[in-house]
Order: sequence, then C-alpha cells, then structure tokens
Amino acid sequence: MKRRERTRQLIELGGLIVKAGIVELTDDDRAAIFGLLVEAAARLRSDETGTQLTLWRRRGKRAFADTIDND
Repeated sequence: MKRRERTRQLIELGGLIVKAGIVELTDDDRAAIFGLLVEAAARLRSDETGTQLTLWRRRGKRAFADTIDND
C-alpha cells in the first residue's frame, strides 16, 4: 500500500472512531479505545461462524443510513 493510500485509510478509520462516539464516551482515553479494539479483534478471532462480524456490519450499515438521513 502506498504511503498516501495508507494515510487516507488511517484518517478514515480515525473518523469512524469519532463518528461512533467512542472518543467522547472514553473521554479520549487512548488506552481504553485501544483496549476496546483489541477486545473486538479477540471476539472476531473466536467467532468461527462469522456471526459477530455480520451483526456489526448490519449495525454499521444502519448507523451510516441514520447519519445520512439526519444530515
């Protein structure tokens, strides 16, 4: 991945964390945010059927739709 593409990806991913309200909910506690992401990764590793990812994907799509509708 080229440097510019990686930078864009990192900015977009950070934006998702902000958009989800995680920064506000954790009072911008980087250790807590990282712990939350580590926990999510552990859940995905242990979910052999992929149901967790499917659930989160649906929830994310609904949240995106709600954001677009509320703009």
